[in-house]
Amino acid sequence: MTSETTGTHGAVLEGGAPGGDRPIVELRGAGKAYGNIRALHGVDLAVRPGRVTCVLGDNGAGKSTLIKIVSGLHQHTEGEFLVDGEPVRFTTPREALDRGIATVYQDLATVPLMPVWRNFFLGRELTRGPWPVRRLDIARMKRTADAQLRDMGIVLDDLEQPIGTLSGGQRQCVAIARAVHFGARVLILDEPTAALGVKQSGVVLKYIAAARERGLGVIFITHNPHHAYMVGDHFSVLRLGTLELSAARSEVTLETLTNHMAGGAELAALKHELAQVGGVDVDELPEERELSAAPEPAVADPAASEPVEGKS
Repeated sequence: MTSETTGTHGAVLEGGAPGGDRPIVELRGAGKAYGNIRALHGVDLAVRPGRVTCVLGDNGAGKSTLIKIVSGLHQHTEGEFLVDGEPVRFTTPREALDRGIATVYQDLATVPLMPVWRNFFLGRELTRGPWPVRRLDIARMKRTADAQLRDMGIVLDDLEQPIGTLSGGQRQCVAIARAVHFGARVLILDEPTAALGVKQSGVVLKYIAAARERGLGVIFITHNPHHAYMVGDHFSVLRLGTLELSAARSEVTLETLTNHMAGGAELAALKHELAQVGGVDVDELPEERELSAAPEPAVADPAASEPVEGKS
């Protein structure tokens, strides 16, 4: 049975992004240097509405620096950073939020002992009554939080329960719904499935697809190429601060993506040296040409990739 997420993904790819193909956020040759240390160099990235852009890379690849530039925490020192085609240089994350760029970090910026509805409006509480005796509009915040969560497909029995009692996947989904409610057009997700099990990761991936269906541009930062390939429309692999791979879904296979993410190109270059080490089987290691060669178009079509003898 075809899943709802898979069907949505196919529709988006074939029908085009809801908001057109113009990037909301775009980096052109962007880089960041901290004194003599160059953390990021020559990175091109385009985030379009209704698309999931996956950024993969090992520790120290430059993913955190990329997040900080787009979210307004740090400024780029080379290249261009454009929002809606206009060059920008954010000085604070608030400026990025005002332009619709929201970031959901791994710690989720939640208070575990506070209720779900209170965390939903944390820092943006609704009030009522005249000044100086204004008070929290608790009833309206509860109604709004419940409606927004249900709109994203998240049904919680009790919004009064501390958010710390929810599973990791549920807390990620609440953070995503909160960002969508407060006007996010670009959603940056920092390793949302890193500390989750298989089932909870699936829940988060489902809501990433739901955010894409609503027309948001999503930047999905991850170490896991399998998770990225399930929901991604474009893949960018960073290595040592530079862009090693930038390819659309139709231009890359999961195997190729995994090899790039795992440092397959380096292993291919070291194949001769590894062959000299006793007890190391290098027969299964990829050749360098296998990693750099573009896959055949038929691979992107599941029907075309079926073996002939399997057809009736």
